[in-house]
Amino acid sequence: MTTIREIFQTYGPEYLDRYEATMPGQHRKVVEAIITCRTSACGVALYQCEHCGEPHILYRSCGNRHCPTCQHHKSRKWLENQMNRQLPGHHFMITFTVPETLRRFVRSNQRTAYSAMFQASSEAIKILAADEQHVGGDLPGFLGVLHTWGRQLHYHPHIHYVVPGGALSTKEHRWHPSRIDFFVPVRALSRLFRAKFRDEIAKAGLLGLIPPEVWQTDWNVNCQAAEAGEHSLRYLAPYVFKVAISKHRTVFFRYKKARSRRWRTMALEVMEFIRRFLQHVLPTGFIKVRYYGFMNPNSSVSLDEINALIEMASGFTVTALEPATEPMPMMTCVLCGATLRYRRLLLPCLPTDRPCASPPQSPG
Repeated sequence: MTTIREIFQTYGPEYLDRYEATMPGQHRKVVEAIITCRTSACGVALYQCEHCGEPHILYRSCGNRHCPTCQHHKSRKWLENQMNRQLPGHHFMITFTVPETLRRFVRSNQRTAYSAMFQASSEAIKILAADEQHVGGDLPGFLGVLHTWGRQLHYHPHIHYVVPGGALSTKEHRWHPSRIDFFVPVRALSRLFRAKFRDEIAKAGLLGLIPPEVWQTDWNVNCQAAEAGEHSLRYLAPYVFKVAISKHRTVFFRYKKARSRRWRTMALEVMEFIRRFLQHVLPTGFIKVRYYGFMNPNSSVSLDEINALIEMASGFTVTALEPATEPMPMMTCVLCGATLRYRRLLLPCLPTDRPCASPPQSPG
């Protein structure tokens, strides 16, 4: 089984040569980062076995947020942190998707369009959650994650939100729980999302670039009830692509269709695979995970306070789940199995420079 890093190391230079004139600079940086990931170009970390003293050299990762090799560890840490912050009770997964006819515009104006998607969808949730007919709390809390890909790596921008089933009324300082199977009406959510997205694009002066019929079609919004937030959080952790390359320059990867449990296999010519992969590179510095309401770190109401209010509203019959993430395994010696201790970091330098290194660690 070949990894994405090996695909880029094998065919990335050819892709750069072929499309150098038209490739965005950010795409080039991603290709070069993945190619050099865990090679001497990124530096090396020196470890030593605590038992037998055998030295171990590990190549450092590139750290690029689009590199699957680097993001695997960060995904685990993000999931662990979110599981520790999980609130008791039922949750919802709400997904906002723009129409297919709008995708070309979004791809050509990513920073503006992605920001508008976040702004419009989050405001729609807040407005309907405050309605007494639905939840009746003016301070909901939720987190959103931007995804830009479909199961076949096609460009398909959408935002997933994990929403606890209720909202805080700041006037009453009381938790208003939603129904277990219903949060807010998706048709009204869709219309609000569309209208507010249009307002944001108008503010940016780009409304004339969008076909008028886009505003006459229904926008897809989906809301699914979840017994707890755990499954939604696990789903939102970045996907791990399982791929393989044949000797005929073809990439095979596995995927599942919507509402299907059966695995399927797709074959793509390697240059097309790289193209599809790179179209999901985000604008520099763009934040793809955002927190709103009492989930925002800057909220004046703490999660501990929300947790206590939920327990009071439920009669102390609902308890938070224990974090279900496994600890990261310790690095061990391949010779004796003992734990490895970090000793030194050697950073990459220009060929004319002297070797760069961090100060050696003390034995303790």
